[in-house]
Amino acid sequence: MELVKPAFGLIFWMCISFGLILFILKKFAWSPILKMLNDRETSIQEALDSAERAKEEMKALQAGNEKILADARHERDQLLKDAREIREKMISEAKGVAAKEGERMLKSARENIQNEKMAAITELKNQVGVLSLEIAEKILRSELASDDKQKALVNTLLKDVNLN
Repeated sequence: MELVKPAFGLIFWMCISFGLILFILKKFAWSPILKMLNDRETSIQEALDSAERAKEEMKALQAGNEKILADARHERDQLLKDAREIREKMISEAKGVAAKEGERMLKSARENIQNEKMAAITELKNQVGVLSLEIAEKILRSELASDDKQKALVNTLLKDVNLN
């Protein structure tokens, strides 16, 4: 039974040894261990705070990026709209210029046709006049080949002319 029940001396020396070890540990080991634990806790807390700040910064950056992306999309849409408007304006202006140019060319062609027609009519009249003169000259030469016919023609002309 001695093993189950320790003697008073054994308990006394064990308590003194335990107290001495406890004192030595408290004096030399617990302060550095507690200091290391506090430092570790502080560094973990700082890391958590830093991670939280980084998370907030990432959210802010993401929101900023989304805003920049939305602005870029809006600007792109505006540029495309402006480009479409400019294209439509250029097309309508080109159509207007082409229509005016077509009308001008058509008017010029009509004027040229009219001028050519008048020139052709004038040329035709001149040729008819020249041919009429040549025919009349040939007829008169054949009719007035003799002196009797010439005198009869002069007398007929003198009768037609009234002298005042």
